Amino acid sequence: QVQLVESGGGLVQAGGSLRLSCVASGRTFSGYAMGWFRQAPGKEREFVAAIRWSGVSTYYTDSVKGRFTVSRDNAKNTVYLQMNSLKPEDTAVYYCAAGYSGAYIDRIAGYDFWGQGTQVTVSS
Repeated sequence: QVQLVESGGGLVQAGGSLRLSCVASGRTFSGYAMGWFRQAPGKEREFVAAIRWSGVSTYYTDSVKGRFTVSRDNAKNTVYLQMNSLKPEDTAVYYCAAGYSGAYIDRIAGYDFWGQGTQVTVSS
């Protein structure tokens, strides 16, 4: 089992920035691709960003490209999501997830473990 705990959410004005963190514990962090998803009220959970174990390859949904950056520090078992130029439509609960296979990296099915989520609210 891998336990994931997100932090860093909060209330920010449009145009502002937040940095989310996700710390993994339990089973080794090694080899896991890490993803960020979000779920707004009344909507399905959607892919935001992901990063492979090596950290070399990153992936983003189109709506956040150029504004969000995913990174990881394997020595600290931590993955980050730097969110800049936030918009009201970015408001959602953000979840981090860990997937060992690395397949379907932009899909919920590609992940084995999930955090509890952290709320991000962007005011206009």
